[in-house]
Amino acid sequence: MSRRVVRQSKFRHVFGQAAKADQTYEDIRVSKVTWDSSFCAVNPKFLAIIVEAGGGGTFIVLPLAKTGRVDKNYPLVTGHTAPVLDIDWCPHNDNVIASASDDTTVMVWQIPDYTPVRNITEPIITLEGHSKRVGILSWHPTARNVLLSAGGDNVIIIWNVGTGEVLLSLDDMHPDVIHSVCWNSNGSLLATTCKDKTLRIIDPRKGQVVAERFAAHEGMRPMRAVFTRQGHIFTTGFTRMSQRELGLWDPNNFEEPVALQEMDTSNGVLLPFYDPDSSIIYLCGKGDSSIRYFEITDEPPFVHYLNTFSSKEPQRGMGFMPKRGLDVSKCEIARFYKLHERKCEPIIMTVPRKSDLFQDDLYPDTPGPEAALEAEEWLSGQDAEPVLISLRDGYVPPKHRELRVTKRNILDARPPSGPRRSQSASDAPLSQHSLETLLEEVKALRERVQAQEQRITALENMLCELVDGTD
Repeated sequence: MSRRVVRQSKFRHVFGQAAKADQTYEDIRVSKVTWDSSFCAVNPKFLAIIVEAGGGGTFIVLPLAKTGRVDKNYPLVTGHTAPVLDIDWCPHNDNVIASASDDTTVMVWQIPDYTPVRNITEPIITLEGHSKRVGILSWHPTARNVLLSAGGDNVIIIWNVGTGEVLLSLDDMHPDVIHSVCWNSNGSLLATTCKDKTLRIIDPRKGQVVAERFAAHEGMRPMRAVFTRQGHIFTTGFTRMSQRELGLWDPNNFEEPVALQEMDTSNGVLLPFYDPDSSIIYLCGKGDSSIRYFEITDEPPFVHYLNTFSSKEPQRGMGFMPKRGLDVSKCEIARFYKLHERKCEPIIMTVPRKSDLFQDDLYPDTPGPEAALEAEEWLSGQDAEPVLISLRDGYVPPKHRELRVTKRNILDARPPSGPRRSQSASDAPLSQHSLETLLEEVKALRERVQAQEQRITALENMLCELVDGTD
């Protein structure tokens, strides 16, 4: 009898653990909208969650450190006139977030580093171009200020947020509702899934479908697709018998799947979260109480089951932290933000290691916050891989950067195009918008100090009255 050899992998013992009670975010009324998005977006600075609101679309943005019970009067981001369906943080500026809504608009917001004293109601820019609800958002992975939106009008629009202009509109490719859109690693191709059961690979700048596969999953329920590091497509969907299924496809040969596995008979759509650094894919089903994770390799069966993190309560949505927001000292390789009905709970995935040293094999260089291209360069046909950073000393977020919408495309203060002069930090001028931000912070602090002084004076008067009364 042949002896079974256990496959070698450093991720065989990935261990998931829910955060302690004091590290959760409580008293948050998570949105009840029936839409298959994650309802949550997170980056190394902030946690954003779509919440219930009467008469409009609202989401809340919390600094990561603000755990515990959230004040019911905590300022919200309000501006949409119908429910918010999707939110996405800009990968090149941790203070900028985009929101898509049932009101057909996309709004881009600047979130201050200090806690605002009232609701944020004015977006930096409102992008209007869709004729029906906008349910999908995705920032370009390497080009500055390039944002993709997909709507119920079956149209994909790619925007230049710095100027508010439409760069590209893909309106003849999908005959039915678009279920998911994903960029590849350098942003040269898109993978889309649609209600017509077709998986498409699109070159957005040429405006053409370069490959497609009908019925990658035969069921009628929504499909999801993401690009892997090797250029393959990982999909989740349903069989004809409504069993959940995952697949791995080679876009150069769509006839046969590289791998196809049946999972279970639950009816929740599986949301895939892919980590290109480790080639691990995490599957979170809406309404499930578990996260399954698989490693994608070049060896059969190509998609290797690793483990399942299980908990008692089902998830309403899920946020996925970028690699630069993780704690490398604890060998943390992924962190999820699981939405319950009234709270958000971090779930930490670690690879147990005895050594306290930095683990090079777990943390290869990862995409950082610097854009590799400007929007015009990408549109002209240039491609660039993400600008990588090392996590050896942990990640330190850059200083607050302002997004200004002008005729020229800027997200932060950058020199104009042309011959570039190197400039040291000491002789760099303080930009006008940085000065305005500082003045706003000073004004807000002054108002708080004045309020505290008035409170102290009132308490002192009460004390004096009490003392006089006892005499």
